[in-house]
Amino acid sequence: MAEVSRRLGLTFVVVTSVARDDLEDGGAAHFAATVRAIHELNPAAQVEVLVPDFKANRESIRSVVESQPTVFNHNLETVERLSRKVRVQARYHRSLEVLRIAKELGQPITKTGIMLGLGEIHDEVVALMRDARGAGCDILTIGQYLQPTKRHLPVVEFVHPDRFKALEEAGYALGFKAVYSGPLVRSSYHAELTARKVEEAATKGC
Repeated sequence: MAEVSRRLGLTFVVVTSVARDDLEDGGAAHFAATVRAIHELNPAAQVEVLVPDFKANRESIRSVVESQPTVFNHNLETVERLSRKVRVQARYHRSLEVLRIAKELGQPITKTGIMLGLGEIHDEVVALMRDARGAGCDILTIGQYLQPTKRHLPVVEFVHPDRFKALEEAGYALGFKAVYSGPLVRSSYHAELTARKVEEAATKGC
């Protein structure tokens, strides 16, 4: 991955994987090694990691944070009430703990993303946003859930763009440094621009 990023002249790389609960560290060492390799072979590139929850293991999270990614991203995916249904293996509060630990360990920028259209209500989404801010999260992405296969949960609602806009405004009011909210937004939407926006705000002391 590092060699490919160098050959392509990439200035921003998003590194992700499926959950690797079969590995003792949840795959954290692979994430860390990949980030370090990118820094070595393509030092001009910034890196965002989109990680599984590592079972909220502090040492696994530490190994990723110490590899110095620009952005540490772990998605909450949905509101607390729906979390068990939507994320069978994951746990809502464990995901919040992952974000909290990363920030506590010195990660400058943390990020999370959610999907709408699974049956959540507005107040639940705002509560999630408060929880994420309470865990120190800097960036939030909000997009529309789409059913990938017939085996997955059906779409309950196609959310109107006005509701996405209202949630974006609510996110900024709660103190997020960057919020992207819209039907086509995904977890790594405008990842490079978002990271730069947050870094510039930090430099200006905002």
